Amino acid sequence: MINEGTAFTFAVIFGIITVLLRSRDVRAWDAVCVGLFGIYLGQTPVFLTVHELVTWLINGFSHT
Repeated sequence: MINEGTAFTFAVIFGIITVLLRSRDVRAWDAVCVGLFGIYLGQTPVFLTVHELVTWLINGFSHT
């Protein structure tokens, strides 16, 4: 199941990235970070699916 500490950590990380994006030009990865921050902050119904996808991607990139 979902770990609340992990979800909170991701929300903080995406929030920091969102605050640091202060340029007027929004690139694709900027929009993804802002969207993920909104999903994690609002915990919309699609939250569980998105959280599993983000966790899967991070585990895939960090797997050695």
